[in-house]
Amino acid sequence: MFELFYPDQLIDSVYGFDFAGMKTQGYRAVVFDIDNTLVPHGAPATDEAVRLFEQLRSLGFATCLMSNNKELRVKSFAKQVASPYLYKAGKPLKRGYLKAMEIMGATAKDTLFVGDQLFTDVWGAKRCEIYCILSKPIDPREEIQIVLKRRLEKPVLREYERRTLKDKGKF
Repeated sequence: MFELFYPDQLIDSVYGFDFAGMKTQGYRAVVFDIDNTLVPHGAPATDEAVRLFEQLRSLGFATCLMSNNKELRVKSFAKQVASPYLYKAGKPLKRGYLKAMEIMGATAKDTLFVGDQLFTDVWGAKRCEIYCILSKPIDPREEIQIVLKRRLEKPVLREYERRTLKDKGKF
């Protein structure tokens, strides 16, 4: 029932994730959500974020930031990490994901999406058949509308984790 919200992979953080391994599997483009995926909500790019984008470029990845936030927020962050971006992207609608792939010259088969929310980030990526990585939120302090979404995400994540353990024979 909840499968359309299940990520392809769940990670603790984008920092330390094996993007080089994903490159060997044929992926060459990464679309990132910003807030609570790369940095706490509203925060500027950290040195760690800048290094991540440098590493991705050195591996040959194209990148694009995609956010439902306003241009001022997204443009500023994008400039710091030297990445193209989309603001007010309308996640989970397909158009933003499709535009991000167009910007990067990529297809759904060679694109990764990394975000922290099931009902926007994951659902939209899944609708476009993009490999989707759900990152645990960086900062537990969030705006009220996000807190409410997180409450709705909990039963979906519990079922996802139960099924993942069952599939691995650990349940």
